[in-house]
Amino acid sequence: MQIKRGILQSFNSTTYTASVLLFEATSFALSGVPVANHIDGSSAVVGALCALLFFDEHNLQDAVLIATFAAIPPLPPGRVTFLTGYQHFLNISIAAGTTQTFTLLGASGIPVGVLGVLYKAYFTSATVGAYLQLAPHGASDVSAYATLGTIAVANIFINGGGMLQVDTGGSIDIKANNGSCNVTLYTYGYVL
Repeated sequence: MQIKRGILQSFNSTTYTASVLLFEATSFALSGVPVANHIDGSSAVVGALCALLFFDEHNLQDAVLIATFAAIPPLPPGRVTFLTGYQHFLNISIAAGTTQTFTLLGASGIPVGVLGVLYKAYFTSATVGAYLQLAPHGASDVSAYATLGTIAVANIFINGGGMLQVDTGGSIDIKANNGSCNVTLYTYGYVL
C-alpha cells in the first residue's frame, strides 16, 4: 500500500467518486476514484489537496480518496445548519388531490446540493378530514414521507414541522388530500 498526494478536481455525490490530479503526474487525472464515507460534499472542495491510498501501487484504479486538506470548507460538513426562519410562501391554495412543486433554494440561504431542510408548515381547509403530504419532488410514494393533518373541524389551522428530504434541485412536493388546503411554509435550516 502507498499514499499519494493530489489535487481534487471534482466530486460526484451521487456515485461518491472523485477525479484527482496526482502530484507525480500533473498531466494525468484519475477519474472514478471511490471516496471514503467520512468525506461529504461540503468537505470535498474542488482544488483542495487530498490523500489517496493505493492498495496496489501498480494499479492506479485500485485506490480510495481518504482525506482532503488545505482548503476551508464553505459550509460545516455533515451537519444541520440552522438559518433565520424564511417564509417561502403564504396561504398558497392547493386543490384536493393535487400536488404542487416548490423549490426551496436561493434567498432563504439554502444552498445547492442540500439533502434536506428543516421546515415549519401550517394549513387550513374548509373540508373536515383534509391533510397534506410532503415529499422530495418526484418521489414515487409521497405517503412514505411527512404528513400534516388531519383537519377535525372545518377552517381550523394545523401546524407541524420537521426535517424533509429534497430532490437534487432542492425541490419538494406538497399534496392536498380530501379537500383543498391553504398552505404556508417556512424553512429554518438544512442538511448538507
